Parts: sequence; structure tokens; C-alpha cells
Amino acid sequence: MTQQSQEAREDFVAPMTEGVINDVTLEAFRRRVGSDLHISNIFNTEANKDAIRKFADGIGDPNPLWRDDEYAAGTRYGAVVAPPNWYYSVYPTWVSQGLPGVHAFHSGNDWEFYKPIRLNDVIRPVATFTGFDVKDSKFAGKMVMEYQRAEFFNQNDELLAKTDLWLVRTERKAARDTGKYHHIELPHPWTDDELERVEEDCVSEEVRGSKTRFWEDVEVGENVPPVIKGPLGVTDMIAYCAGASPVQLLAHGVGLRLYRRHPAWAFRDPNTNALEPTSGAHYTPGAATPAGLPFPYDVGAQRHCWIIHLLTNWMGDEGWLKKNYAEYRKFVYLSDAVWISGKVTAKYVDDDGEHCVDIEHHAVNQRGEDTAPGRSTVVLPSRDKGVGPLDSRL
Repeated sequence: MTQQSQEAREDFVAPMTEGVINDVTLEAFRRRVGSDLHISNIFNTEANKDAIRKFADGIGDPNPLWRDDEYAAGTRYGAVVAPPNWYYSVYPTWVSQGLPGVHAFHSGNDWEFYKPIRLNDVIRPVATFTGFDVKDSKFAGKMVMEYQRAEFFNQNDELLAKTDLWLVRTERKAARDTGKYHHIELPHPWTDDELERVEEDCVSEEVRGSKTRFWEDVEVGENVPPVIKGPLGVTDMIAYCAGASPVQLLAHGVGLRLYRRHPAWAFRDPNTNALEPTSGAHYTPGAATPAGLPFPYDVGAQRHCWIIHLLTNWMGDEGWLKKNYAEYRKFVYLSDAVWISGKVTAKYVDDDGEHCVDIEHHAVNQRGEDTAPGRSTVVLPSRDKGVGPLDSRL
């Protein structure tokens, strides 16, 4: 081994980089506000059938509109289309930037959807750093709330969707010292009967599909049939990564070369001695523990995908998800289950003349914690007016 290669290897012997939040790092961060960000972790760019199907598999969504050519040919779309949450497979809507060594937790998205992702569309994302706030938290003391905006354009330069999002940035050592979540018993101690009920709920979801849901038939106060996820396992995380790649999935020499260019992006896992990305906190304890968490946890975007899965199940093929908002307030750990449900809170005709339904939704785990409260607006066809949301979007 040459002296140069030995020195390069020793750069990685240390554990995960420990960044700090102070006046110097915040001033450097402030100078970045307003800048367009380079998106280095783009995964899917073309909405081909394989990319759409693998994404649907990765979030556990059986809807035939995303995967069945014969079924989709009989819909208004005329072919398989991508669900609105597929944008998360282009990139997770945020870029890791600034505050080196300060951990980033994706904490929510506020979406607006304008046009569908058609089969074989080529998607171009744009990312902008829009600002930040400094706050105090019980999790890690001083923290930074970072704000970004993601926009998605197709090959015709049409804006298909945009989202404002936020991340919590915390010092890893401070989070470990606080140990806020270390009282939780993990993995969760399920009984056989409990597991049977969870899994039966999971396979009993209702996909509205071709049975059109008309605006006139919706009642304020009615429940949206739930979608259940869990218990969350390693294969669930692998499937999501294979379909959406929210983390830098690079093997062997390809990964090593990247980590040598960007040492703060990786650490040496004490359990395997392998170099892992810091984002491996979603599937390996060696990355979760240094970030102050007791166990690996889900990807925030992954949970948001489950929420949108609930809504597309309910609205059917003729519905349109116009707006969608969710906050990621608790971690969903490996071994957790989540019951995602909703309720209709309002119905009205908006200023665009569209027949809208507002839905409040929740993602409650087995501990009774609402891990992702939010709200959405769905546009439905009107039987009386003879119009539907796809009329102007296709």
C-alpha cells in the first residue's frame, strides 16, 4: 500500500463527522441562501414502466394504474402513469448542503401538483435553498430549520409539480447526549396475535381504481379507508431504496472514490468495518446511533409516499391530488407499524372552478403517536356538471 493510499484510508477510520452550529458555520450557511443547488443524487429521470413499477413495489402500492398495461389502457390516461409521489424517486426533494457534519432530518413537504407524469416523460428537477431559522429543541438543543424548494419539469419544460420542504439540522453529539428517544423499547415487542392483525389490515386496503368517485357522493365527516404499513423491516427499506434511492447507493470502488472526494458523507461502520453513507441511518444501527437515534428509522419521503398512497387509493383513476402537506413529527423505526387514515373535512368549488374535497390525514404508530399529521386537497369529477379534473390536465 502506498503512503498516499494509506493516508486516504486513515481519513475514514474516524467515526461519523461531528459538525457544530455556531456563529461561523451559520454565517457561511447564510451566504448560501437564495442559491440554486446542485442535485448530485438524482435517481430516476425517465418515467418508464420499470421505474414506475419498482417505485410502486418499493412503497407497497398495488394500484394497477401504475403497473398493469392492459388495465391502464382502459383509463383516461391510455397507458401506465406514475403516481404523484413518484417525484420522490427523482430525488428526495432536498439536497444535502452546508453545515458540514450537522445531521439533516427531512421533516416535511408542502406539495402542489399541476400536471400528470405521463409514461416516458423525462423529468428535470430544480432545487433552491430558500432560507433557515435557528431554534431550540428537546432533541438536540440548538437546531437549524432549513428550507428548500423543489420544482419538477418535463421534457417540454412544463412545470408538473413543486414542493416547499424543511429539514431539521442538529449536532450529532448533542442529540446523543440528550438521548430523547432512547427510552423506547426496540425492536417493538409484538405478540403473534398483534402481528396477525397488522398484516391482515395491511393486505385489506381498498383501491378505488376505475369505480369513479364523484364529488356529489362525498360527505363531510366520512372516513378515508386506511392504508397500513409494517412492521417495517429491512427488506421494506431495501425495496424503497431500490425504487426511489433516497440514499447514495454506491458499491465498492464507485462508492470509495466518492467518499474520498467527500469524506463527510461517509463513516466506517464499527459493526462491519465497511464504509457507509451517513444516510445509512435508515437501515444500519451503526449510522443511526451516532445521529442520536436508538434504532434505524424510515425515510421521511418514504412515509410521505405512504400518505399519498392513501389518497390515490381513495380518489380513484379520475381524481386528482391538487395539494398535499405533511409534517414528520416522530420517527418510524424498524419494527414499527403505521396506520395511515383520513377524514373529509370540507367540500367546495374553488376559485379555479374545480370540485374540491379537503382531507385531514394522520399516520399513527402502535404507540398511539401521530407520526405525520397533514392535510390535502383532492379534485373529483362532478356528475352534475359533467366535468372532471383530468379534462384540463391531459
